[in-house]
Amino acid sequence: MVPNSDVHLVPAALADLRPTQMTVGYREVIQKREHWKTLGKKARAAEIDAHSFPAVLGPEQRYYIVDHHHLGLALFEEGVKEVKVMMLKDLSWLDSTIFWRMMEHNQWVHPFGADGSRYDYAHLPKVVTGLADDPYRSLAGELRRTGGFAKDATPFSEFLWADFLRPRISQSKLAKNFSKALDAANALAHTAEARYLPGWSGVTEVR
Repeated sequence: MVPNSDVHLVPAALADLRPTQMTVGYREVIQKREHWKTLGKKARAAEIDAHSFPAVLGPEQRYYIVDHHHLGLALFEEGVKEVKVMMLKDLSWLDSTIFWRMMEHNQWVHPFGADGSRYDYAHLPKVVTGLADDPYRSLAGELRRTGGFAKDATPFSEFLWADFLRPRISQSKLAKNFSKALDAANALAHTAEARYLPGWSGVTEVR
């Protein structure tokens, strides 16, 4: 996301922020909650100041956050009421159809469910607590954290990896033993089959 002349910070109620994706990896939310619990009052204030929520102002003057969904849900569950929003663009004057067209054009929305299927924008949750858990997004997030692929600026890159892993690692294996599923994901991540994905760090065969 490239900032433009519209960017500025505004305070906003966390409960009023609209998600632009349908799922999170709840394992990552838990990790963020555990980190939050270790912070004192000043450190918590600094954490909120350091992590403003990039958002687009949309119809009915609502802020649609385009990043930090995991953090938003973690903070909400920890009782945080207000955060700072970094407004990327004011598109509140557009009608709904054109608004969502521009959101998609800028790669600011990801309307895909935990099954990997695309849904209408009407299915996007209205609050961060409506974000569903996608275990494969948790797997992809942990895969990146442990070096399975490089951090990349591509929007929703972890979701692309989640969709790659979804048909290749069974739900039963993922639910039964996350560590073994992560080992399997790491092996898959370095194959040529995954070379189209952002941050891929495998080796292609020389012909």
